[in-house]
Amino acid sequence: MKFELHPLGDHAVIIELGTEINLDTHQKVKIVTALLDEHPEEWMVEYVPAFTTVTVFYDPIKVLNHLNDSSGRLPYDLVCQQLKVKLTNVTTGNDTESRIVEIPVLYGGDVGPDLHTVAEKNHLTPQEVIDIHSGGDYLVYMIGFAPGFPYIGGMSNEIATPRRKTPRLNIPAGTVGIAGQQTGVYPIETPGGWQLIGKTPIKLFRPNHDQPSLLQAGDQIRFKPITQQEFNDWEEEVE
Repeated sequence: MKFELHPLGDHAVIIELGTEINLDTHQKVKIVTALLDEHPEEWMVEYVPAFTTVTVFYDPIKVLNHLNDSSGRLPYDLVCQQLKVKLTNVTTGNDTESRIVEIPVLYGGDVGPDLHTVAEKNHLTPQEVIDIHSGGDYLVYMIGFAPGFPYIGGMSNEIATPRRKTPRLNIPAGTVGIAGQQTGVYPIETPGGWQLIGKTPIKLFRPNHDQPSLLQAGDQIRFKPITQQEFNDWEEEVE
């Protein structure tokens, strides 16, 4: 596996696994995170996966104590040495089967005020935008920005739309949006500048669960259009 290591301050190492957001790089990110899960080091505090990188945070004192190095090398150099040993001989084979998660979405109306904007921008009807968005094959590349917020790739360029020039101050939890060539779902109420096309009644961020984020990197997503009545019924069941 090809990779590059870069410092991030004096407590972290960035493992760069590619320069483009694509499935191949994503698979490498998953392999590295699985390796760190299965063989954690005592000096590792946590790791944070992203589109093309995995950042490993470490405790410098534990690095020096655990590795018992007398050469005077910095903790960063020692961590890099350990990571190189771990990663150099790793092969990229077939990935494990991804989990498929269906997300019901009520499109347009008050919950999707930018649906018509997306349609006009791409010379489509609102229904065509809905059909294209709900007919795509999607992949969660990473979780970030807000607790449980999924950055979802695989959206058709036919409905790609730039962010709003002026972000909204409050976007309700569950709102589905588009920004450039990505789509995503706001898991909590937060400001944001994505184009809002609908809303899901399911909860993506559940702070009282052992795994607060419903979605995880590597999940395959399917959006399913629902009616207002189905949305209301779903919300009542959740409550």
